[in-house]
Amino acid sequence: MSYSGIDDIQLIRLLKNENEEAFAEIYNRYWKLLYTTAYNIIQDQFYAQEAVQEVFISLWRRKQDADITELKAYMQQAVRFQILKTIRTQKNDKAFYKRLASVTADIVYENPLLFKEQQALLAEIFNSLPGDCGVIFKLSREENLTYAQIAGQLNISVKTVEKKMTICLKLIRKTLELNRILTAAILFALNFRNH
Repeated sequence: MSYSGIDDIQLIRLLKNENEEAFAEIYNRYWKLLYTTAYNIIQDQFYAQEAVQEVFISLWRRKQDADITELKAYMQQAVRFQILKTIRTQKNDKAFYKRLASVTADIVYENPLLFKEQQALLAEIFNSLPGDCGVIFKLSREENLTYAQIAGQLNISVKTVEKKMTICLKLIRKTLELNRILTAAILFALNFRNH
């Protein structure tokens, strides 16, 4: 029997019943899209292939309890999270920060509920930064001023700005440490800036 004419909703139902042919059809239908998504983020053929493989392994293992309403969106989100996990293991790679910032944008901005939740949390954290730390952080992140511009505007040294930003990022890190993957993603996205 050919499964190519079956829609995604039926494939999900069949998958939950441990139908291997349905799983093979999902693989055939989405592996290329997932590989392209992964490769565009990580720019490495081996890690992109590995991420796609992990997504399909996870899909098969979690087939009974996975709550999937839109298969394509679910698969793309899964591969982005898998790439994020891969990137986190490559912290010594020079392109790490750039790729992590990129995947963070994809994951957070494409999920409106997650984005709204994280925005509210970050706003609360930023508003609670002590004294001039908050002012410096706001000038850097919201007004996109360089450290030199901030130093000139506040009549302080660039080193002082750097120290205050380090304090800000440490405070943010402590506050966000409960959610490790999003914490890393948000922090690295905040850190990824040229001054």
